[in-house]
Amino acid sequence: MLIAQITDIHLGFEPDSPGEFNRQRLDRVVAELARMVPRPDMLLATGDLIDRGDRASYERLDEALSGLPFPVYYALGNHDERATFADVFPGAKFDGGFLQYAIETPAMRLLVLDTLEEGRHGGAFCEARAAWLMAQLDAQPDRKTLIVQHHPPIEVGIAWMNTDPAEPWVERLAECLRGRTNVIGLICGHIHRAVTTHWEDLVVATCPSTAPQVALDLRPIDPDVPDQRPLIVADPPAYALHWFNGRELVTHWQTAEDHTILARYDANLQGMIQHMLAERPGTPGGH
Repeated sequence: MLIAQITDIHLGFEPDSPGEFNRQRLDRVVAELARMVPRPDMLLATGDLIDRGDRASYERLDEALSGLPFPVYYALGNHDERATFADVFPGAKFDGGFLQYAIETPAMRLLVLDTLEEGRHGGAFCEARAAWLMAQLDAQPDRKTLIVQHHPPIEVGIAWMNTDPAEPWVERLAECLRGRTNVIGLICGHIHRAVTTHWEDLVVATCPSTAPQVALDLRPIDPDVPDQRPLIVADPPAYALHWFNGRELVTHWQTAEDHTILARYDANLQGMIQHMLAERPGTPGGH
C-alpha cells in the first residue's frame, strides 16, 4: 500500500493573488503525485490547509486537489477553521464537532485525529476526542492501524516550533496509544520539516510542507531578544510517501523539483541490477 502525504499548504497567505507562491508550490507537488508510478492509493492532507480560515482559500484547495486520480483525505491544523471547512467540504466526517474518522483499507486502518484548538498554535486533544480514539482502537484491537494528525506530540529541537512534552494533551494521547501493539505509527505535519523519532513505542514522522519550510536552527530562543535568525526558508516544496509492505511502514520524503540524474537503468547497468536481485531469497539463484 502506498500513501502520499502533503501538509501545511497555507493557501491564502497572499489573499486574492491569482499567482500565489504557495499555490504554485502546491501545484508542483500535485502534478508530481498525479503522474507517479506506482500510483498512490490515497493522499492525506494533514492540516494548515489554508492560512486564514477563509472560504475562498478552501475552495481553491478543493480545485487544486479535485483532479487527482485517487481519494484525498483531510486533517485540520491550527490555521484551519472547522465551520468554514465543513461548509466547503460537506462530506467531511465530523464526530462530536471534531474532524475525526476512520479510513478502512484492505491493508490497514487509518484513524484521522483532530488536534485543532482554534486560537491556539500548538496542539490539543481533549477528553471527548480521546474517548473517540479509545473506542475506535478497542473496536479493532488486532487490526494494523496508522494514526494521522496535524500536530506532533514530540519535541523537535526547533525552539519556537516545539511541543512541550508536559502539555496535557500529549499525555492524554499517549494514554490512548500506550500498549497498542497494532498501531504501526503516527504521521503528522506542522513542523514544515522532515523529522522522525521514537515516542511511546511508536515511530512518529512529520512531513515537510508544500509551503516554504521552517529553518533548521537548534539554538534556544529568547522571546525578548529578536536575534535575526532565519525562521522560514524557500526550500523546495515537498511531500511524503508512506509505503506499507505488510510488516513495516516505510517513509520516504521527496522534493518537487528537477533532480539531476547521474545514472539510469540501461544496458550498461543491467548486469549490476541482475546481480543484486539474484542475491535475494525467492529469486532465481538467490540465497
